[in-house]
Amino acid sequence: MGLSLLLRALFKRARPAPPSSVPELVTEYRLERLPLADIARYRSAFGFADGPVPLTWWYLCAQRAHLATMLDRRFPFRIAGLVHMENVLEEHGAVPPGQPLLLRTVLRLPPPSAGGALRCVLETIGSADGAPVFTCSSTYLIRRGQRSQGGRAREPEAAVLAALAGAPLAQWTLDPAAGRRYARLSGDWNPIHLYGWSARLLGMRAPIIHGMHTLAAGCAALENTYGRHAVRIACRFRAPVALGTSVALYASADGATFVVHGGDQPAVSGTCTLA
Repeated sequence: MGLSLLLRALFKRARPAPPSSVPELVTEYRLERLPLADIARYRSAFGFADGPVPLTWWYLCAQRAHLATMLDRRFPFRIAGLVHMENVLEEHGAVPPGQPLLLRTVLRLPPPSAGGALRCVLETIGSADGAPVFTCSSTYLIRRGQRSQGGRAREPEAAVLAALAGAPLAQWTLDPAAGRRYARLSGDWNPIHLYGWSARLLGMRAPIIHGMHTLAAGCAALENTYGRHAVRIACRFRAPVALGTSVALYASADGATFVVHGGDQPAVSGTCTLA
């Protein structure tokens, strides 16, 4: 994702339209072969063991397809300001060396919530020679709604934390350059992750780390602790993590449930299936 694509994403104008009039967008892109050197750098950066492609790396392929889909003139919303809320990644098979990968993405717009919140869901299937390799489903918040005074609460924080009490499974601290290093790995040069001044230009008080950086670091720690490869991971991004923050991963005894804390609050929580 070069500078021209970044500028297109930052300055894409919204074309207000009722959700019912937004079409279901389907796009397809072709990756001629896996970038093995890039995967090796990603593996080394997070400490993944040698073996299959790290599960969270597949998001980098899906993210490019997502961005291209959002740049379609039929997508009526601004890209800058979208908030990555949830993500589900699942591995289904391997890609033979030199085999092209087809990325098929479907964008859906669920009806607004009762409070008026508007989200979009991008679902990508990566396949090689007709066989699925991975799937990725990402949910982005387009417009915030009003908070409800009643109704079903979100996942109870107290129950999550009680189940995962104890010593952290892993800890790390985000230095000021962490966002730029991940940008070089991922191609995601969103200014909110880079410098204090660039984050403030987009309305952030301070630069924050990419949510998928936090998820990748947590996934690598789970794999290294339990000695097994993650084949499915589903998460909710709960709060941003500022650069300079100390981060801690807590997990259940089998690694199936986890919470990553950024400072003193849950930042990412989810489930992980280890093969």
